[in-house]
Amino acid sequence: MSKTKQFHVAVVGATGAVGQQMLSILEQRDFPLASLKLLASARSAGKKVMFKGNEYTLEEATPEAFEGVDIALFSAGGSVSTKLVPEAIKRGTLCIDNTSAFRMDPDVPLVVPEVNPDKIFDNNGVIANPNCSTIQMVAALKPLYDKYGMDRIVVSTYQAVSGAGAKAIQELVDQSQAVLNGDEVKKEVLPVGSLPVKHQIAFNAIPQIDVFLDNGFTNEEMKMIRETKKIYGDESIKVSATCVRIPVERGHAESVYVELKEDFEMADVMALFANAPGVIVQDKPEEQVYPMPADATGKIEVFVGRVRRDLDYPKGLHMWVVSDNLLKGAAWNAVQIAEEWIKRQ
Repeated sequence: MSKTKQFHVAVVGATGAVGQQMLSILEQRDFPLASLKLLASARSAGKKVMFKGNEYTLEEATPEAFEGVDIALFSAGGSVSTKLVPEAIKRGTLCIDNTSAFRMDPDVPLVVPEVNPDKIFDNNGVIANPNCSTIQMVAALKPLYDKYGMDRIVVSTYQAVSGAGAKAIQELVDQSQAVLNGDEVKKEVLPVGSLPVKHQIAFNAIPQIDVFLDNGFTNEEMKMIRETKKIYGDESIKVSATCVRIPVERGHAESVYVELKEDFEMADVMALFANAPGVIVQDKPEEQVYPMPADATGKIEVFVGRVRRDLDYPKGLHMWVVSDNLLKGAAWNAVQIAEEWIKRQ
């Protein structure tokens, strides 16, 4: 990373869960900051946030706020990005957007740096961060895709409530306490805030993330399907997903089954995972070592374990993939894109 040149950076949505993680990552990575702007909604403007021991005042996210900003990290919701990203681009800002607003735009690169880093430099001012559940899967599968090719992916996700925001985290805590105390369980947030029916998440599993579409899949599931094909640049891969919300605060887990085009040896597969950038293998079943959300929390890597050949289809492979959805699934992937971009500046 360039240490000689410094960059004017803005974080949009600085008060949110992902925005807070972005600030933490920028600090940990000692990102070369010439200046830092923290942008948020009008109601949050004026609040104070600490960064590197200094107090910063939140500013309202307006078009004019991007004057002189080199890089803007967006995580304030799709409507905010749709409105402000074009305004920031007009002012010469590179926008790295963590919402779904631009992901499937054919003119916008959808980037996971371990998978398709060259796309970072093929942008028109905005680079999209994929969905959290997509990121960890495509990062884990990339070495297999490169060596063997891939016919089919079937994934079932076990997703943490933090993916639905701070209110969902609090709902899990409140409901858990209510169940343990024998009190009434209040259901106000999950599975989807905008829908009239709410379900208990404490001591439960909800097989719905986002709204259902006409094809019977949820929007979250279709994001994984469409984004995987776009990131790999391969429309021929067959992808199917079932996304489930579970009562875990942080860290998404996924059961991934892939059918490869070529034969493989398990030793070669494990060596590919061991050498894959950003991937850590935790696979010692005899010692009960495998990835778990509690262990992945606060870490930027993708963890892979429970790797085994399918019993009936020789080119089929099963694995368990876990990552911190707020870090690699969001904040770290965005900052990582920025780090790759500034290497060429």
